[in-house]
Amino acid sequence: MSAEFQGLNAVVTGAGSGIGLAVARALHAEGARVFGLDLAQGEMSGVATWISCDVGDLDCVTAAFEEIAKVTDTIDIVANNAGIGAVGSVEDSTEAEWQRVLNVNVVGISRISAAAMPFLRRSNSGAIVNTCSIAATAGLPKRAVYSASKGAVMSLTLAMAADAVKEKIRVNCVNPGTADTPWVERLLSQAKDPSLERQSLEARQPLGRLVSADEVANAILYLANPRQASTTGTILAVDGGMQGLRLPK
Repeated sequence: MSAEFQGLNAVVTGAGSGIGLAVARALHAEGARVFGLDLAQGEMSGVATWISCDVGDLDCVTAAFEEIAKVTDTIDIVANNAGIGAVGSVEDSTEAEWQRVLNVNVVGISRISAAAMPFLRRSNSGAIVNTCSIAATAGLPKRAVYSASKGAVMSLTLAMAADAVKEKIRVNCVNPGTADTPWVERLLSQAKDPSLERQSLEARQPLGRLVSADEVANAILYLANPRQASTTGTILAVDGGMQGLRLPK
């Protein structure tokens, strides 16, 4: 892939850590100029131009793209990775939690994508890749709000792809399984027995381990690659076989 991203402009949300940081690093290594949108710079120094942005706030998103416009009028790739989690059943979930998670995970993608569209139209290979989740296609315990938000992301991806296809802008998403990221580490730290909980998460994926952030990033780069000009409206699982495989115990 060494030449496909040379000279391209990419926006990555949630680029300060985890999957977003892995995406930013991979794009940078392949020659792209990366704008990393996140609440904090995190570890993206030297990899991406950090722009402070809360995807849950329209004014913040507007200001972020005004900053990008000072540098370029063209964006070739948008990786919508920013998101937040929630733990609990529908009985556990509060109204405020529903509003907060859907605002960031679903409407946040819409805000970023809408702001990016004028820039993407100037590209010869515009691509949006949304980070979805195995939670969109499999029922996971104690993930009601999060799962609902990711189900919406998957449907939104298909709707966006249909709207953008005539403009030659591709829209796809990746569905990671449980990934080895700082967010998952924070979840594990809240468990009564973090080690046992980690073993449980690893065991439910047929490969017997967590998905790595780099593996998800590689899938995002595949979907964003200009050479995949016929790939749009695709849901790509990166889940260690969790969705598709049923292995004997």
